[in-house]
Amino acid sequence: MAKEKGRAVIAQNRKARHNYAILDTYEAGIALLGTEVKSLREGKASIVESFATVDDGEIWLRGLNIPEYGNGTWTNHAPRRNRKLLMHRREIDNLIGKIRDGNLTLVPLSLYFNDGKVKVELALARGKQAHDKRQDLARRTAQREVEREVGRRVKGM
Repeated sequence: MAKEKGRAVIAQNRKARHNYAILDTYEAGIALLGTEVKSLREGKASIVESFATVDDGEIWLRGLNIPEYGNGTWTNHAPRRNRKLLMHRREIDNLIGKIRDGNLTLVPLSLYFNDGKVKVELALARGKQAHDKRQDLARRTAQREVEREVGRRVKGM
């Protein structure tokens, strides 16, 4: 059987970069059931409302919605169950220390297949205030205008 190569994105959390200031990113595996993987291969998942917590030295992903597999039987999974994230102990201890120190949270940015295995990209993030969001929006708009003007001048308009 040939292995899949590369990274195939299943779901992204675009709002996360708007609502949080991303400080660091981590890659973690997820402990899944067979029907969950089959559902993910069909491209069905939503990580918009999900977040990660630390319980008893383990990291759990909560709120991840993987719909039931259409061809599944009574062995189908619960769509919104808590799923354990798989990381090295050193990384987990490092994250626990950072979360305790500051007002930080773990937010999933994307869910993807990496060489046939399901991975989640976690971000260590700090929540943005409303004025920070407005400043970012104004900065992006100004940058876009500058790029348009440079493009116009290059074209000679």
